[in-house]
Amino acid sequence: MKILVIRNDRLGDFLLAWPTFALLKTHWPDAHITALVPTYTAPIAQICPWIDELLIDEPEKSTWQLAMQLRQQQFDILLALFSTRRIAMAGWLAHIPLRIAPATKLFQFFYNHRLNQRRSRSEKPEFAYNLDLAYALLTNQGKLGPKKTEAVGEDWFPHDVQRPLLQFTDNQIQYRQAFCKKYQLPEDRPLVFIHPGSGGSANNLSPEQYAQLINLFGKENSINIVISAGPGEEATAEQVRKAIHLGSVAIYPSSQGLKAFAKTLQLADLFISGSTGPLHVAGALDRPTATFYPRHRSGSPLRWQTLNAPQKQLIFTPPEGAEEKDVGSIDIVAAAEVIRDRFFS
Repeated sequence: MKILVIRNDRLGDFLLAWPTFALLKTHWPDAHITALVPTYTAPIAQICPWIDELLIDEPEKSTWQLAMQLRQQQFDILLALFSTRRIAMAGWLAHIPLRIAPATKLFQFFYNHRLNQRRSRSEKPEFAYNLDLAYALLTNQGKLGPKKTEAVGEDWFPHDVQRPLLQFTDNQIQYRQAFCKKYQLPEDRPLVFIHPGSGGSANNLSPEQYAQLINLFGKENSINIVISAGPGEEATAEQVRKAIHLGSVAIYPSSQGLKAFAKTLQLADLFISGSTGPLHVAGALDRPTATFYPRHRSGSPLRWQTLNAPQKQLIFTPPEGAEEKDVGSIDIVAAAEVIRDRFFS
């Protein structure tokens, strides 16, 4: 059985589809799973153990061209975790027999199996909405009885999928030693990664606030600070570095691609950022995270919950009375105390 799974948008969105790939392979191990992804997320998709094949979605291709590409593959099932008019029409024109997607937009009628979801209500994490579509497919094919994701305590993660979803088999001790040597950091100190860039995603702290945060909780602790920077974010990283008054600080540019970036984030004893793609890489690696989220519904901490265990997640949002998107209104002094008490006490 050939299944095409589509989540062809941002890095964070794609990583939040990994539990879906794992669930499908767990309950349908002989299915051949192909992921349609953009060029940007392809390096991460290539190391996903539950994806058998990749198709690169080239945005310059017309709907008809994409449909013909899909038709050549002779897929049995299309599972659209995120649908657009182009994807919906292409799947229909490709004559894929079973086409499953959320029943949320007018072009849902190009699908012949739809699941009512109200993602805008943000009542579940994004990865749970994705999993519900996978459960609908597995039920349709007789692999499971009817089921939807439910929280157990604070954890929405399915019991039949194991953390971490993303991991590397390299010798971590040697890799850490090499990394610390390259960036002239003491090997015996925790590695705290800060990612001050946002990549065009949710609102974020200012560089000055990130530096203030580090200066506050770092002054009484012997830690290494690694400021990670994606393409075009180097100036922001340098701005943060100049304002940090600690000795062990380095800038790590992700110039060697997403796979190398993810492998390096596995070293993080703590990862601090706003709600952005690299945060979800750290979550998939099951690393401890401290995240600054907006409070509005569509960008809420619940909706964009990371994949690491709940006890490894520390969440900050604007206070009541502040503008919902004003992440900068978060009390940095109080946040630094919470981070110190949780991870360095």
